[in-house]
Amino acid sequence: MTGKRDVTENQGDAGDEHGPGRGNRAEPESRPRRRTGGRSARVREAVLKATAELIAEQGHERIPIAEIAERSGVHQTSIYRRWRTTNAIVLDLSQERLTSMWAVPDTGSLRGDLLAYAKRAAAAMAEPDAAVLLRALIAGAAEDAGAGGDAGAGGDAGAGGDAAAVADADAESVAAYVDAGNIPATHPLAERGQDLLEMLDRAASRGEPRLRLFDVLDGILAPIYLRTLFRIPGIDDAYLASLVDNCLGHATT
Repeated sequence: MTGKRDVTENQGDAGDEHGPGRGNRAEPESRPRRRTGGRSARVREAVLKATAELIAEQGHERIPIAEIAERSGVHQTSIYRRWRTTNAIVLDLSQERLTSMWAVPDTGSLRGDLLAYAKRAAAAMAEPDAAVLLRALIAGAAEDAGAGGDAGAGGDAGAGGDAAAVADADAESVAAYVDAGNIPATHPLAERGQDLLEMLDRAASRGEPRLRLFDVLDGILAPIYLRTLFRIPGIDDAYLASLVDNCLGHATT
């Protein structure tokens, strides 16, 4: 189905998992492990790029992995082994976008950090496929959570179990759980949440007021997401500054 491209890729690595039957062949214990990255990173990039294109073209509802394989030139078997489901690919794609486009700033002040972050988030949401990808992320995260949180890229069943452990707790307990950095590894905001927590800790260490992670998520990201999803205009610098100032009003000393 993907023809010459798969064959060409496979020739670059005699032990590649794309080769017929080679994925199940045990390697000698004395043979050193292959380093991750390189070709593996190129495969991931191709799959994520193809998924983003397909989401932008036709929405996110049940894009077949066969279609992603066709578009990316990566064999279906390799995609299933790494991600298992389309939702897992969408979650991985969202992590990539969050990491690459929304770098957490360090301006020297908490207000400066929050305002710079809000502007970067707004700029990312202004991308042509942002609303479609955000809807796909919401749907994928909901289904992943329903499956126990174990279908994500590099999924961690233990992390899913941790999330389930607080599912029935009151809202304050859940907020404290996440603010403490206990974000399930499969959650789309896991890596970004850790980055934001470091930013908030850095500000507190400078003697600035303490904000909770939920203050930032609820006060800055949620309104930007909402306006993006419902195509509500007005996400300008003045609006973003008002979100930041309102958020800082929740800070404790």
